[in-house]
Amino acid sequence: MAEPVFKRLALLGIGLIGSSVARIAKAQGDIAAEIVVNARTQKTLDRVVELGFADRVEPDPAKAVEGADCVMLCAPVGAFAALAEAIGPHLAHGAVLTDVGSTKQSVIRDVGPFVPSGVHFVPAHPLAGTEHSGPDSGFTTLFQGRWTLLTPPPGTDEAAIEKVAELWRRCGSMVERMEPGHHDRVLAIVSHLPHFLAFTICGTADDLAEETRREVTNFAASGFRDFTRIAASDPVMWRDIFLNNREALLEMLARFMEDAQAMARAIRWGDAAYIEDKVERGRKIRRSLIELKQA
Repeated sequence: MAEPVFKRLALLGIGLIGSSVARIAKAQGDIAAEIVVNARTQKTLDRVVELGFADRVEPDPAKAVEGADCVMLCAPVGAFAALAEAIGPHLAHGAVLTDVGSTKQSVIRDVGPFVPSGVHFVPAHPLAGTEHSGPDSGFTTLFQGRWTLLTPPPGTDEAAIEKVAELWRRCGSMVERMEPGHHDRVLAIVSHLPHFLAFTICGTADDLAEETRREVTNFAASGFRDFTRIAASDPVMWRDIFLNNREALLEMLARFMEDAQAMARAIRWGDAAYIEDKVERGRKIRRSLIELKQA
């Protein structure tokens, strides 16, 4: 077995991503020799002990990071500033600080000021997930064949970046580097806008008159079912994502609204060719995802 990438990995927050990383690290032994888990509630920490994927649990984030050569922020991005402030003075010299947040400019803005000299900050985002959350939701194959994007600020230590890349490769990910602002624009269209639409459509359905709502839930076709799966996602996490990527999300929403209006006009005026072209372009994107094994 290969040498572990890190001696001690501290996971702050233990939802789907954090608990999946912990399970993989525990099962493989080549990511970290020791796994320390911190969470907001004692109930969650007790459950982590029951599940057995941590060597130690610690309710105080400052104590959780002491002596860790890798600290991974796995909480909702809205909690990052307070977490970073709490742990900053306790981070070991030479340690790598990373995260799994879905917005990167806000993470650099909120965490960067609290990173002490001698600690290497390597923001990251694994593009993998389900609608489930909490320590029970993780599984060891979550990252297999999925991308993880690294968005290190200019001047970040290359050896630290490579260590984080290797951690994700050993989790099963393909790894690529991306500029933080570009990351946020890309994720706004491929992830944040679809979630925005899913939450909104389900909210619209819920606002319908009682009888119609019953029919919606009883007779939901696969299209609506797909939206409800996305809409089952963690509300705190998605609130924080929307608020922390608002500019890119609102830009993509404006573009979507223009395209939706054009489609509505085509339907109103019977422009069959326009409608067919839009549907065919959707089919083409789906085919390309299947070919790339990202479906």
